[in-house]
Formats: sequence, structure tokens, C-alpha cells
Amino acid sequence: MKEIFIGIDFGGTNIKIGCFDNDINLIQKSSVPTEAEMEPAFVLDKMVQGSLNLLRDTGLKTEDVRAVGIGAPGPSKIDSGIIVAAPNMPKFKNIPIRDIISKQLNKPVAFENDANVACLGEYVVGAGKGVSDMVFFTLGTGIGGGLICNGQIVHGFNDNAGELGHIIVQRGGRLCGCGQRGCAEAYASANSTAKRATEAIEAGAESSLKAVLEKNGLITCKNVYEHLAAGDELAKKITDETAEILAVLSVNMIHVTGPAKIVFAGGMIAAGEPLLNRIKHYFNKYIWPLKPELVEICFATLGEDAGIIGAAALALQKYKKAEQN
Repeated sequence: MKEIFIGIDFGGTNIKIGCFDNDINLIQKSSVPTEAEMEPAFVLDKMVQGSLNLLRDTGLKTEDVRAVGIGAPGPSKIDSGIIVAAPNMPKFKNIPIRDIISKQLNKPVAFENDANVACLGEYVVGAGKGVSDMVFFTLGTGIGGGLICNGQIVHGFNDNAGELGHIIVQRGGRLCGCGQRGCAEAYASANSTAKRATEAIEAGAESSLKAVLEKNGLITCKNVYEHLAAGDELAKKITDETAEILAVLSVNMIHVTGPAKIVFAGGMIAAGEPLLNRIKHYFNKYIWPLKPELVEICFATLGEDAGIIGAAALALQKYKKAEQN
């Protein structure tokens, strides 16, 4: 009999589902629109039906499935399997997603925050494979994160550990969307990188990006890095500031968890070596000189599949733990 594990990456736009063997090799994956404006029962039924359809299309049976893993956004109660609230899904308030899906699929379900699940995916088979301690940053609209210490995801006493984008790097600094001032996210996310460039141009700075702003009405992070490659001085200044904040975050995490690897993921890593090399430059500038620092700073390797891979790994962990008890 086969041992199959389903990994689900539950997002506000799409529900991504993957089917894996017991070595976390992907067999097949699919994606369905979330339709986040609908009632939770409707959305979760789509999750169930999407999983069943994937099994059918793969030629597998529900009896082959040993466990299911789900990564979901927003504040959660991990031990209880409850989504407390979810960004862009206003009707998801205190929803016991783990128990609902477990009942409908008649399978054990493991539940986790989506950033932690992506972190676990990179830890198990991606950039963090082979280490016991890792820090994970996701760089996109905001900055998310995850922590692996001694091989375990760090949750904290209220399940909100790992909000790395909301570490304050500038006392009394820029207002963050979370309500704090001076968060790393307010300086170094893709959105804030673009916003700082826009503000500079509106304040009179000369830049080739000005033509982009006039034509499109906005500047994207991608635009900033494209103009960096073309030699624009403002783009260089803005991207240097972004890299410097990310390096400061990395230095802070060295002193908190002592990771072997610091892994950056998310859409912003498409900037490539110009981003990674500058992070490393500033990291070396700020790290303490008392001892050689052996941490490796690198980009994630799993791309958009990190969520379903991590969710499947979570399901496998749950299954193995149950087998041992």
C-alpha cells in the first residue's frame, strides 16, 4: 500500500495542493482559486474537493493518504488548528480549519502558519537541508519569516514567534502597516523599496525612474532593480538601503538564534546577485569582530512550491509521530 501525503498552501488568492510520496517527492500539484469573499464553509469545501480531484487525476485513492498538512496565513492557534484571522479573508474568524478538513477527508491533519510551512519546506529539502538551525525571510509585499532551532519550528508561547519583518530597526522610524514605527518591513520589503523610491522622486530627486512614475503612476520594486542595472544613482541608493536593513536583520538574528543558514525567499529575490551581494556586504560590515562568522546567507531554492512541500513535510512529521506513540 502506498504512503501518500497531501500538502496544502492556503492563500488569499489561490489554494495550492500537492501530492507527495514519503520522501517528499512531488507526484503532482494543482491550484484552485480561493474565492476569499465567500463563506469559510464554501472555501474549505473547495480545499477538500481540490484534494480529492488531485488524487483522482493522479490515479491514487484516499486510502493511500496517510496525513494532510495545511499552511495558512494570519494569526493562528497552532495547537488547536484554528485560524484566528486571515489577511484578505475577512470572514475567516476563529475557524477550526484543522478539524473541519480532518473530518471531511477522514485523515489526520497538521496545521501551521504559512510562513513557517514555507520555512519548513526549505529546511527539509531546500536551501536549509542538512542544518539544524535556520532563519528564513520572505521578501514580498511585506517581510515574513520563520525560525528553525534544533530542528523545530519556533512558535513562542502565543504562536506568533517569527514575525521577523516587525523587528524594529529604526526607533521612531517609518510607520509600518502593523501600526508600529521603524519596522524592517517599512524599509526593506518590495513595497517599501518601491515606496521610498517614489517618495524620493516626488521630493525632487533626479532619476530615470521619474519617467516610469509619470507614465504608469507608480513604481514597482522590479522597476527599481531594473534601473539599478542601468546605472541609476537613486536606484542604487534605495536598493543599498534595502540591503543594509536586511543585513541588520540578519546580524540581529545571529545573536538571537545562532543559525547555520539565513535564507531569503519571496518575489524580491528575483533581483538576484545585486541584492544578495549587497546584503552580504553590509552583513560583513556590521557583524561583531570577536569571532569568525560561519553563517551562510543564501536565496531559497524551492520557489512557489515551498508552501506545499513544507505542508507535506508537516503531514509526514505528524504521521511519524503518531506511529511512534
